[in-house]
Amino acid sequence: MFKQSLKIAATVLLLPAISYANENNAEHDHHEEAEHHEHDESAIERIQVRASRLGRIVTESATRTEIINGEEIQEKALMRPGNISMLVAETGGVRVQTTSPSLGSANIRLQGLYGRYTQLLSDGLPLYGGQTASIGLLQIPPTDLANVEIIKGSASSLYGGSALGGVINLISRTPSDEYEGEVLVNVTSKDGQDITSYVASPITTDLSASVTTGFHHQAVQDLDDDGWADMAGYDRGSVRPRFYWQDGNGANLYVTLGAMKEQRTGGTIGDATVPDGSEYHQSQDTLRTDVGFIYDQPLGEVTSVNVRGSAMNQDHAHEYGAVSEDDNHESYLIESSVSGYSDETAWLVGLAFQSEKFDSDTYSEFNYSYQVPGLFSQLDYEASDDISLSFSARSDWHSEYGTQVSPRISLLYGPENWTIRGAYGQGFFAPSPFIEDIDEVGLSRLAPLENIEEERATTASIDISYVLDSLETSMTLFASDIDNVTELETIDDLNDYSDKKVRIVNADGETEIRGAELLLRYRWQDIKFTGSYLYTDATQAGESSLGREPLALTPQHSAGLVVMWEEHGSHLLGFEAYYTGTQHLENNPYRERSDAYWHLGLLGQITIGKVSWFVNAENLLNVRQTKDDPLVLPEQAPSGRWTTDIWSRNDGFTVNAGVRYQFGD
Repeated sequence: MFKQSLKIAATVLLLPAISYANENNAEHDHHEEAEHHEHDESAIERIQVRASRLGRIVTESATRTEIINGEEIQEKALMRPGNISMLVAETGGVRVQTTSPSLGSANIRLQGLYGRYTQLLSDGLPLYGGQTASIGLLQIPPTDLANVEIIKGSASSLYGGSALGGVINLISRTPSDEYEGEVLVNVTSKDGQDITSYVASPITTDLSASVTTGFHHQAVQDLDDDGWADMAGYDRGSVRPRFYWQDGNGANLYVTLGAMKEQRTGGTIGDATVPDGSEYHQSQDTLRTDVGFIYDQPLGEVTSVNVRGSAMNQDHAHEYGAVSEDDNHESYLIESSVSGYSDETAWLVGLAFQSEKFDSDTYSEFNYSYQVPGLFSQLDYEASDDISLSFSARSDWHSEYGTQVSPRISLLYGPENWTIRGAYGQGFFAPSPFIEDIDEVGLSRLAPLENIEEERATTASIDISYVLDSLETSMTLFASDIDNVTELETIDDLNDYSDKKVRIVNADGETEIRGAELLLRYRWQDIKFTGSYLYTDATQAGESSLGREPLALTPQHSAGLVVMWEEHGSHLLGFEAYYTGTQHLENNPYRERSDAYWHLGLLGQITIGKVSWFVNAENLLNVRQTKDDPLVLPEQAPSGRWTTDIWSRNDGFTVNAGVRYQFGD
């Protein structure tokens, strides 16, 4: 069975997947389809995961990969058509953390790890940069997504230093044999509008293509009338064509190009001022272009060679009050690997070269160019029908931080309806000036980086799942230890740095994260119930009597409940409730701990033929942080920021509604 599943995986490993199944995320209709097509090899080919590199069928892979399936993506696209923030935020163990209250930028934290450690990929390619900018999460529409794969914990052995905390791989739709597409129009009660489209079609027998476009507008919102933007305004347009080619001998090529332009504004509005009497307008203009390709060529029956590459260029023009900053980010990847399999093993060996460049026209002292050649390998071994192991390791030769070795081992034990996985990994992250605290204020008050060491982490997890008919349950225990965490520190001796007020340093001691995830899914006829709970105990070295203090903006308890009633082609009605517990706050003069809060939402959709009408109500309790405390600080912080951190919602009750028209077969 191992050899057969690997042969199936090898035939479509590098093509963006069409559909997946996962013991933690599979839906009842997937099981029905699998039973109906149990002798159809093409149906089996679709049930696999790509983020673990060897393309294993997900239920047989020792590397735990969670899947957000197409059905869930379509539901979340109705709630937030403009970006993927809600899509990933409502996944267990995943937290979308706002990094700039002025501009609304955010990153993704996996199991409490810092958001800068999460590698965001598109079809396995770093099209958004090796170190994804926080604002990038808000610039990716979910329109053309088929699935999303998530690996939590260190994945540096698979993808290098940018994946210290894990990987989120966005898998695009693959064109079918017929012309198809959709157009979605959405408006919100907060003066936001979205228009997205997806069109796919075969061109020749061997070639097909798709094009995704999006236009998005959001007006600046000052919900508490204090003269400061609670919701940033933006205008954004994007386009992404994709091409898929496959010949009769099994070779295939995937090529994608993308362009996105956005103007985003925040800070003070009109003639309003901050407490020192000055205006503080904030803006960011972005132009991003990228290109990527994946080519796979079989070499006989059991071996194949793969070449992939990507390039990304991103220009920014920032305004932070009276300070203007212009800069450019570049990211490049070229990689080649050979893979093969036998009766009990599958293996892969590859070479990679990554480059990350930053060039500031305003503050050239922060310019850097990281060149990182690497060697990586993976070995999957099936010890028996119930036991599988996966070993992966990577050695990177970083131009700034030297040789870095990143191992990972995973174990799968799957008797009958049980699935038990264990994983242990180590990895590194190459520091840059762009830690979370700098997103809000830019580089003007930051001293040049000196004597900074790479950040390193050790992660481990145990996952236990049980599936019985329509009931799915799982529990995950996880732990992470992080050394040399980079953080912002106020400079006491200003004579050394003139106008520089803060610097980035490696924190003393370890950051320790321990936690547990619980998940329960049940399907009764057309109604799905999903319940989740996350416990996180995250601490860092501090000055308390115990020598430890809680990690900021990390709730110890969070939970969720989703009830969805859906009849395909007819109607959908959903209710969701999410609880976020109290959080430790830093540098907040109004409080040391946040309040706990609930987020409630209702979603409804009616489909008549190829037209679907939908309405979605978010934040029914009208939770808003500025109801309790001001967002603006009484005086400017040494770093230059004028706001507290966002620990709650800041948009209040919002309704969005629209129409989706699907065409083609």
